[in-house]
Amino acid sequence: MTTNDPRRWWALGALVASMLVLGFDMTILNVALPTMAAELGADTGDQQWIVDAYTVVFAAAMLPAGLLGDRWGRRRMLVAGLAVFLAGSVLGVLAGSPGPVVAARTVMGLGAALVMPLALSVLPSLFGPEERSKAVGAVTAAMALGLPLGPIIGGVLLDHFWWGSIFWVNVPLVAVGITACLLLLPETRDPATPRIDLPGTALVMTGLGALVLGIIEAPRRGWADPLVLLALFGAVALLAGLVLRERRQERPMLDVGLLRQRGFLWNAVAATLVTFILTGLLFVLPQYLQAVLGNDALGTGLRLLPMMGGLMVAARGSAPLVARFGARPVVTAGLVALAGAAVLGSRTQVHDGYGFTALWLSVTGFAFGFAMIPAMDAALGALPKERAGAGSGLLMTLRQTGGAIGVAILGSLLAGAYTGRLDTTGLPAAAAGTAAGSVGAAHAVAAALGDRALAASADAAYVHGMDLALLVCGGASVAAAVLTALFLPGTGGKTRAAVSAAVAAPATDARQ
Repeated sequence: MTTNDPRRWWALGALVASMLVLGFDMTILNVALPTMAAELGADTGDQQWIVDAYTVVFAAAMLPAGLLGDRWGRRRMLVAGLAVFLAGSVLGVLAGSPGPVVAARTVMGLGAALVMPLALSVLPSLFGPEERSKAVGAVTAAMALGLPLGPIIGGVLLDHFWWGSIFWVNVPLVAVGITACLLLLPETRDPATPRIDLPGTALVMTGLGALVLGIIEAPRRGWADPLVLLALFGAVALLAGLVLRERRQERPMLDVGLLRQRGFLWNAVAATLVTFILTGLLFVLPQYLQAVLGNDALGTGLRLLPMMGGLMVAARGSAPLVARFGARPVVTAGLVALAGAAVLGSRTQVHDGYGFTALWLSVTGFAFGFAMIPAMDAALGALPKERAGAGSGLLMTLRQTGGAIGVAILGSLLAGAYTGRLDTTGLPAAAAGTAAGSVGAAHAVAAALGDRALAASADAAYVHGMDLALLVCGGASVAAAVLTALFLPGTGGKTRAAVSAAVAAPATDARQ
């Protein structure tokens, strides 16, 4: 297929559909967690693993994914990634307990890690320089559009079908994507690409997994528990070993040398901390909207739209401000606004209702957009063209790692605060243990026993934990704003189109 072949737009449609699936799959699960907790008996720790199993594998496997595509064929590995994602979705449909769901999400994270970087890497073979930025923008927009669609699609499915439908919806969409990729995409590869660094890949996956394990298990077992200490110290040792190994590689999988570039480093820090907060909030909020405020799954998805809508509007509006003032003031202002929104949200009380929540969610969405998009653009714009591919891979890995840690830390803080405040006096031991697992489980126990006091205590305990999590988000935002104001270079970055072209540029030299 040439860059003038009209079929290239159909091929772009296949890539857009694939990225759309990844986008809404990042958020569709959040509205399903309360339902899954009730029907599968998943406590807060199980729910954290259901979310983080996907994110950790996604972050770790994205590093070698690009090399696999370069060496073995980008179309081949893209199709392989979609097939793995399809297999994970089928496994999720068949799951009947939290363990298999975690396994399904792990497989899906592996598939997503192959799809995301390779979807961009095939675009230069389809589009010439004058069309490439539009194509990259379409693929990127599909990923962003999927985020607000996830809660809505999940809500509709859960209102009419069982919880496994959130996995089943992926099956026909991914099957169409695989067929379209096989029929429409040309094969490209770079035989000169070095072999995959298997020891490095093992270090990053085990290191991130151990870190998340320690953070999730600490509230339940205690920070001095041998397993927690082993996981945390093991994570430090494994990730330090990864850095030392990669510094000795001629063509490193994880190019930590990029972090010496001030513009890239501090924009990456800002983007990672924003992802930390966003992912943590999307874990905490749905349970509040469903269990405490009493909304169904669809209602929960719709009530998350103020945040998603604010994010997308601000993402478009941030470009003119960056062009005029540079990235530093825009990113810093976004982070300050995010801190204000988090502190405002931390004042939430049990009987406030949705109106107050909608207010601070709207501010949160705008703040996310003004902080995240300019930071991402400026980070990529600070890279030399020949290192744009490695830099974008490192940036995405840092962001996904921040998301996994956000769920682990904020979820663990929430779980500890909830169990500490929940009043189970007079309940049988089994019922008390079930109620302590999650606010949804507490409501189920309260309904079975006719115990209104337990339901009220669970609501108050959950809101208390959510308020503490929001205060931590506010503190992280303030820290990020201070770092950005002090260390981020003050010059303006490239335009969005130029950044998109820079990201795509390394693949233009690929040989058929």
